[in-house]
Amino acid sequence: MPKKTSQTITRRTFSASLAAIPLAAGASLGATRPGMAQANYPTKPVTVVLPFGAGGMADVSSRLAAEKLSEKLGQRFVIENKPGAGGITAARAVLAAAADGYTLGLVTNGTSISAALFKALPFDPVKQFDTISMMGVFELVFLTAADSPYKTLQDFITAATAQPGKLNVGTVNVGSTQHLGAELFKSSAGLNFQIIPHRTTPEITVAMLRNDVQLVVEFPAAVRGIINDKKARALATSGTSRSQAMPDVPTVAEAGVPGYEVISWNGFFGPSGIPKEVIDTVNKAMREIMADEAVKKRYAALGIEAKASSPEELKARLAGDIKKWGDVIQRAGIPKQ
Repeated sequence: MPKKTSQTITRRTFSASLAAIPLAAGASLGATRPGMAQANYPTKPVTVVLPFGAGGMADVSSRLAAEKLSEKLGQRFVIENKPGAGGITAARAVLAAAADGYTLGLVTNGTSISAALFKALPFDPVKQFDTISMMGVFELVFLTAADSPYKTLQDFITAATAQPGKLNVGTVNVGSTQHLGAELFKSSAGLNFQIIPHRTTPEITVAMLRNDVQLVVEFPAAVRGIINDKKARALATSGTSRSQAMPDVPTVAEAGVPGYEVISWNGFFGPSGIPKEVIDTVNKAMREIMADEAVKKRYAALGIEAKASSPEELKARLAGDIKKWGDVIQRAGIPKQ
């Protein structure tokens, strides 16, 4: 049986959390507000700054969106990877640029988690940048080993209720979406189990196969292989409706926890003050791109549901998730950093 990991944020986890978000540092970094709207936008290449290195899911999906924006709008949308300094490098690149739409960046649900998790960040994620459109969403999956006695999520809930404090749930690092999703499941279902954070998904997989953890909460793309190889069984997904990739798997809400929902998301934003006409131009293009069946298929292969939104919907999701994760963190007793 593994030792329970302390609910604290290590320096490594802190850096990883910040790297998962594009930090906004405010108008003092030099963002300027253009005097008039640009009806013919874009007239030159657009830079899209990512706080991630090349090759990951966010990078690949952003490059596909940029490729399609280039085709739609007639100018190159160029991805620029700036993963250094825990996300601050990417933020400064975006916020130091003119607010004219020629420097955009990637915003993710990690922004809302970090805003809730840390005592003081050098930005207000809701007020200090302009949201443009969501790009994609992806849920969590709850899974067990193929030989587990728990054939449904309700089986696990029943066992955890009968054995308070005895069962273990595996996730990656404290403060991750997966970890907080497990905490939300614990409180929403009124259960008492141990959450055992691990550094990597392979470590969680090994723990599950050894029965050190009886349930795993992870992103589907990370565990698709062991599910397809019949080494693990998907019990539930965390969205409000069934996953397009796993239509036979019920949602957590269907499986016995009404109201449960955890959605990861990413989208585009820019420095505050971008002309409305520019935002509308990019937003319209994103809606058309994310509705394209070929794009949907390519995103689905990455474990992402292609989904655009209005700027207001993206900002509302960001603000709502800050409150949601703040409540989860407080109930779980996770110390703020």
